[in-house]
Amino acid sequence: MSDLPSVFDDLRDEGQELDGIVAELGARQWGLPTPAPSWSVAHQIAHLAWTDRAALLAVTDADAFAGEVEKAIAAPNSFVDEGAEEGAALPPAELLSQWRAGREKLQPVLRSAAATKTRFPWYGPPMSAASMATARLMETWAHGQDIADALGAVRTPTDRLRHIARIGVRTRDFAFGVRGIEVPEKEFLVELAAPSGEVWAYGPEGADQRVTGTALDFCLLVTQRAHRDDLDVRAEGADADRWLDIAQAFAGPPGPGREAKGDGR
Repeated sequence: MSDLPSVFDDLRDEGQELDGIVAELGARQWGLPTPAPSWSVAHQIAHLAWTDRAALLAVTDADAFAGEVEKAIAAPNSFVDEGAEEGAALPPAELLSQWRAGREKLQPVLRSAAATKTRFPWYGPPMSAASMATARLMETWAHGQDIADALGAVRTPTDRLRHIARIGVRTRDFAFGVRGIEVPEKEFLVELAAPSGEVWAYGPEGADQRVTGTALDFCLLVTQRAHRDDLDVRAEGADADRWLDIAQAFAGPPGPGREAKGDGR
């Protein structure tokens, strides 16, 4: 169902859409707080620029990237924030220019690397170029949501969400394992209503447990951009229900998630 070769185009388009949101912001708006604690709009873009640089390094210079991993291991609780803080301190125009340049450099490198079938080092398990592009798309969309929330902007969902939904489903076992919870033996059926009106289905049709809802809300859930109580995502079965409380499509320790707003979405 997911046309993986198009992930490179979708990553490009996702970056361009977010660029359109922040391009004309004034200095005050760059400093607005976002739902991520202590992160402003500038921190969000700085983090995306920082991670793009890390991805470029991972694909082009594995030895140099290994040095970055060592830094992360030495300061596991602060290295991400430190990278964002450094970029956020730049003048907005300079930060925006750096982010744009990094996106432009990364695109052809990932596209070329995809033909080699090589897996590249990362902070978690090694990834193919397509998987790395998918992860970059997920981060761009998720951090873009934080920015949109800070600005009071409403984004129109697109079928680019299919890549994020796919990661969300594939990381089910990770979400259980990283919390020390026994992984369910059987797959769930996940059925999502796409922005285009299609239904995206993952897992065996006759599964005992299932998750249903909109693709947008499922992606908000697995990227932990909203609490499940505020989303149109439903579970049938005890294990599926538990998954909706802990789902995370990103690597690393369990995320804190977001507080329920109680007003629905």
